[in-house]
Amino acid sequence: MVALIIGMLICVGLALVVVALVAVPARRDGRGILTPKGEEVVSALKERQQSARDRLDRGTGDGGDADTASLAAPLAGPAPLPAEPADTSARA
Repeated sequence: MVALIIGMLICVGLALVVVALVAVPARRDGRGILTPKGEEVVSALKERQQSARDRLDRGTGDGGDADTASLAAPLAGPAPLPAEPADTSARA
């Protein structure tokens, strides 16, 4: 188990070294790390995150009043277990 953890840490360290060797010189040259399409995806995700936070701040979820209606509904108990079939064999 210890060998597995040490191996994973070595792999993560090597990955960080590779990213640093590629990303740091690119940033120094003024190039972006992401492609234009990647930048669009990141900005769209940030907008979705902000709109979700705004909805939470207002106290409304995606369903609006449906969320509070489901809280007011009575809770159903567990389904009853099926009855066991009667034993028709004769016991001696």
